[in-house]
Amino acid sequence: MRHFTLKQLRYFTVAGDLSSVTLAARQLHVSQPSISAAIQQIEEVTGLQLFVRHHAQGLSLTPAGKQLLARAKQLLRDADGLEQFAVSLGEDVAGELRLVAFPTFAPVFLPQLLRRYADAYPAVSLACHEENQVDIIRGLNQGEYELAFTYDLQVPANIDFTPLHRFPPYAVVAEDHPLSQREQVSLAELVEFPMVLLDWPQSREYFLSIFDIHGLKPQVAYRAKSLDMIRGLVANGFGFSLFNTPLTTVEAFDGRRLTALRIEDEARPLSMGLASLKGLRLSPAAEAMRELAMRTDVTAMVVGRKSAV
Repeated sequence: MRHFTLKQLRYFTVAGDLSSVTLAARQLHVSQPSISAAIQQIEEVTGLQLFVRHHAQGLSLTPAGKQLLARAKQLLRDADGLEQFAVSLGEDVAGELRLVAFPTFAPVFLPQLLRRYADAYPAVSLACHEENQVDIIRGLNQGEYELAFTYDLQVPANIDFTPLHRFPPYAVVAEDHPLSQREQVSLAELVEFPMVLLDWPQSREYFLSIFDIHGLKPQVAYRAKSLDMIRGLVANGFGFSLFNTPLTTVEAFDGRRLTALRIEDEARPLSMGLASLKGLRLSPAAEAMRELAMRTDVTAMVVGRKSAV
């Protein structure tokens, strides 16, 4: 029975990332025929067409090629992790760990967790990115990240999700807003005022669904793609907004202040947790992070940062 090697898989993944045999050969310091032969071997063994060849325009992955690329990247990371593990038996976990986190809650607890991890595993090189939910799921599927700290927002069936903390939604208004002296407010009262909406994929749908389930439709007057801009617009009286993560500061950048209000109506909280590609073995470095996160009282970290709700 014919097989393909890890080296051939590595050639395939680089060609897939660069959409070019020429560029892959240049990056790997091998000949172009070596790259082409590796791709051909994998295609013959699997019976799949991995690329569409475009004359003088490089390559594009087929749907099957895209799926194999994601799995191949994970396998190569596993192999690298196994090598590091074998070298460091009896020593600290080593290697590279690529993480991604949802930007709204990452600053609340992740720096503390990364500090603990770095102290416990100094031989690990940490890389942590922030992305919206769509890009987080895509990054996991494409093998760019091993672990994600994210919400349970439309998590597909091929992603394992372990909840760590629940974030209930609440409203935020300017300190001189007509509702600012209240401790809690109904959704029906909020829709009487303009809304400032966090305009990220799936996040906006989630916040709008809170009203929709009660037959209400908010007046979305402004949209923004950063929490700092949302805070600034709200603090300057452009409308209310909905948040999930704790309001760790009641001031916008310009010094204007915010007030947080509990929502009286039933509103689905979001669970923050760990996500990884289902069925793929984590590297020793990623497994160590997963175990540390599971042992850590994330709720205590989050509650300790709350200043308002």
